[in-house]
Amino acid sequence: MDTQAKDPKEERKRRQQTAEAAMLHDNTISPRDERKARGKALRASYPVEDHAGFKVAPNRPDPVDVLEKSNQGRLPELIPLRYGRMMQSPFTFYRGAAALMAVDLANTPTMKVRVQVCGDCHLLNFGAFRTPERNIVFDINDFDETLPAPWEWDLKRLTVSFVLTARDNGLKPRYATEAVEAVVRSYRDKMGEYSKMSILDIWYDRVDFDRVIEGTTDAELQKRSKDQLKKEKKRTIQDYYFPKLTEQKDGSYLIKDSPPVMYHVPSEDRKAYNESVHNALTLYAESLQEDRRRLFNRYKLADFAIKVVGIGSVGTMCAVALMLAPDDEPLFLQFKEARESVLEPFAGKSIFENHGQRVVEGQRIVQSASDIFLGWTKFHDGKHFYLRQLRDTKVKPEPQLWEGPQLVEIAEVMGAVLARAHARSGDSAVIKGYLGSDDGLDKAIADYSLAYANQVEKDHAALQAAVRSGRIKAISDQE
Repeated sequence: MDTQAKDPKEERKRRQQTAEAAMLHDNTISPRDERKARGKALRASYPVEDHAGFKVAPNRPDPVDVLEKSNQGRLPELIPLRYGRMMQSPFTFYRGAAALMAVDLANTPTMKVRVQVCGDCHLLNFGAFRTPERNIVFDINDFDETLPAPWEWDLKRLTVSFVLTARDNGLKPRYATEAVEAVVRSYRDKMGEYSKMSILDIWYDRVDFDRVIEGTTDAELQKRSKDQLKKEKKRTIQDYYFPKLTEQKDGSYLIKDSPPVMYHVPSEDRKAYNESVHNALTLYAESLQEDRRRLFNRYKLADFAIKVVGIGSVGTMCAVALMLAPDDEPLFLQFKEARESVLEPFAGKSIFENHGQRVVEGQRIVQSASDIFLGWTKFHDGKHFYLRQLRDTKVKPEPQLWEGPQLVEIAEVMGAVLARAHARSGDSAVIKGYLGSDDGLDKAIADYSLAYANQVEKDHAALQAAVRSGRIKAISDQE
């Protein structure tokens, strides 16, 4: 693969450079108290009060220009659908405008301590899923933009998403503030716990989804979550998704077309395309552990179709491969194109040549457990991809159902989950030293989040104006 050197000496050198570049924590034997003191000293240099408020930088680019620039390399026919999904509300705009917020985050103060960030840490990029051991955990589940970067960037992107959700739901303004403060307080408290734990204990920690459900005080919402989980557990690949997503034609199983969300490439291009897919899967297999590679090699490619996903990913090359083992045992693999992280212009280039590998390695660092089929590849045209299972007992948050108290409750959960994610790669003692024990940062980031949400609403209005004027075209499928 393009990420592997042929010369053994060069490969060893590359691995050493990778290890050094990825070192986000203190690799000395300095005691926790000394590292915490270093964090306190950084707090004096970068006061938490400096995080309050948001001011538009004089050189801030036009938001629509940023979106148009991010369309480079996307499938042209899907760009209007991307805009249509972003048009629906300020929050859907926010989900698709990670590149714009990256510009703004680069102008905010940080203590200059990095972790492996999610990079697009809004509340809909959390969810429940099965681990390889078949447990159900609650964790971050999207890593398209992951990169070593300041931990504050993830925290601020998450808190702003709570403000926008509160406004979308028509909640009283106080709930937006309380939710943001709950995220930061929970992050701070949990980071304090991790600052006293061993590295291995941090690595093994996880959040069971049952605990998240039981922590919901709304009886109706709790029952809905339990029913949803029970339903997802019953929806197996073999008995539910295979019949739902495929049909038989001439004795072969094919993925059902459902344009514009799922469709096959034109018949005249299919032969060449299938050859590219076969080659990409061969490269993908090399990225897997040996035991998982042997498992994967028991499956053969049966069909391949384009699939439109999310909001920020619309127009990038995403697809589904139907793999079949003997006795028609199915495996659905999702291909997602991996492009340069929106954070790279501001946090530095990735150490990985293949952006699919950047996503995969970042996900393995951040998540408490990852899909056994998580891997990366590239196509003949040079595009990079990462792969994972399409369906495996996934439960998404339903923020449209949250009243004020529930918004604050889930904010506390996500703040703790984010702390765990950051503590896996960063130095929890240094970060805790900076966070302190008071609510100074909580209130400062609440002030920032409210101000930035106002800016998101202005940027959303700018997109709407661009559509009305005919500058850009938007179509909606009401996702």
